[in-house]
Amino acid sequence: MSDTGPTRFSINQMTVKQLSLPELTAACRELGIGNVGLWREPVQAYGVEAAAKLVRDAGLTVTTLCRGGFLTALDPGERARALADNRRAVDEAAALGTDTLVLVSGGLPAGDKDLRAARERIADALAELGPYAERHGVRLAIEPLHPMYAADRCVVSTLAQALDLAERFPAQQVGVTVDTYHIWWDDRAPEQIARAGAGGRIHTFQLADWTTPLPEGVLNGRGQIGDGAIDMREWKGYVEAAGYTGAIEVELFNEGLWARDGREVLAETAARFAAHAGDAADTPGK
Repeated sequence: MSDTGPTRFSINQMTVKQLSLPELTAACRELGIGNVGLWREPVQAYGVEAAAKLVRDAGLTVTTLCRGGFLTALDPGERARALADNRRAVDEAAALGTDTLVLVSGGLPAGDKDLRAARERIADALAELGPYAERHGVRLAIEPLHPMYAADRCVVSTLAQALDLAERFPAQQVGVTVDTYHIWWDDRAPEQIARAGAGGRIHTFQLADWTTPLPEGVLNGRGQIGDGAIDMREWKGYVEAAGYTGAIEVELFNEGLWARDGREVLAETAARFAAHAGDAADTPGK
């Protein structure tokens, strides 16, 4: 770690997905970035054990692995396959040395319109996955996604809904992901962050800005920090008041950023974090 890089800043791999894993680790070392959040698909393509060695040799801390979840299937065979895949995700997280697996819970199955029942199926899955994860030293972090994703991607849309699920299980098994992009609109979110903190259930904190107009398909609309409507320092204040002291990931899905030089985007993102969410405690030597 350099004496100029933000110590709590973590770059989520998806923000600079144009960089290969070796390129990402090299750029992090060069820029003094010590934390990285990884995604399963590129890690699997590189090889889980090889990826673990690569990040370990680079001196990087893996803050999270994305993603598990998609636990809403009605078909018993699909449900069994989802549970098996999530157990593999736990194994991968443990191999990479991270204690946090982020869960995107899943949308409504084709033809289904029952949100409450879908959430109950998530709870049923967590009852099986939570103890497995704990045995491997991994926590499951339910990520509520903005309501625009409720139909096809995530029936858990608010921190309150995520906590209603998580609180059925021990905190060392199941907690939540707090992501500014998905909750900034919710005037109940600050009190839910406090609720999560009181229960020791803030397992990771992620930043992305809200910019409009949203792109077609809406998935890749996360704005660079400072380009949109979200006060990052305000939300950082909420999670810190709730007792969170861990790494802060910047996770951006953005076609414009992906079209640029990845190292340039990484450096820019670290600088934006420092400008809009950093403080003296985040910079070594200050």
